[in-house]
Amino acid sequence: MSEGTMQRRAQRDQAHRRAKRLNRVLVGAAAVPVLLVATACSSDSGSGDGDKGSSAAASKSASPSPTVRAAAFEKLPEPCDVLKKGTLEDLVPKADESGKEGKSDDVSMRGSCSWSSLDNNGVKGSQFRWLNVSLLRFESDVTRGAGDELAKKYYDKQVQDAQSVEGAKDTETEPASGIGDEATTVRYGLKKKEGSFKQQTVVARVENVVVTVDYNGAGLAGEKTPDADTMVEDARKAAEEAVAAVASANGADASGGGTPSGSASVSPSKSAKSPSKSASPSASKAAEAAEARSSKSPAKSG
Repeated sequence: MSEGTMQRRAQRDQAHRRAKRLNRVLVGAAAVPVLLVATACSSDSGSGDGDKGSSAAASKSASPSPTVRAAAFEKLPEPCDVLKKGTLEDLVPKADESGKEGKSDDVSMRGSCSWSSLDNNGVKGSQFRWLNVSLLRFESDVTRGAGDELAKKYYDKQVQDAQSVEGAKDTETEPASGIGDEATTVRYGLKKKEGSFKQQTVVARVENVVVTVDYNGAGLAGEKTPDADTMVEDARKAAEEAVAAVASANGADASGGGTPSGSASVSPSKSAKSPSKSASPSASKAAEAAEARSSKSPAKSG
């Protein structure tokens, strides 16, 4: 084979190899757009799902937290200071004006004070009086409701308890207008070996606070039984002064009512603890306490 023939064959082989390499490059280049399109589609699909998830999360986080209107009154007055000096002199003339304050684990939520009076007239007998004022405040709670609504439920229960005292005779119930937002008077008689006792219970609600006044009296050892109508008026007067003291302690109008119940709201983080665990004594318990005191005091005066 001549040198020229060999040279031409080598040139043809070299040209053939270049053509094959070029073909591979073109095929690879054509595949790149396909990959880019596939990647873009995949990316777009993921982005859409992410947007939906983000929107759902944002919508969920934007949901408003539950709220309830704030209670009008935030504190209570000193229970032994809610009545005027003249009122105490009329209702319990022989009592220590300072009174006996009841125990409370939270004075901002509940309090009570009592006064006991025995006017001994020797052979003519004696007049016994017992007066108790209880205060209970409810705070608003997102799980239990607004403070005034909780107070309303307790108010209704207090009235029911006063109407169902064991041994009560001739029970009468009537509204006591002009005292707080609502008030009820329950009166009845109690017959004991020492004499005939007259019990007056006035339950009043002003916004988120319930005031209960128990006024008990009897004529002992021959003294005449006190006039029930007079005692009712005295008990209502005490309740009115106690309600006014609650409003005054919170900087509100003493005529009753405080900040409008719907003027503010509280969130779950500011919700208050329930006062129901250690509520003030019910009217029935107060009456029982009055009976116990009335049976002991005359014996001591002997």
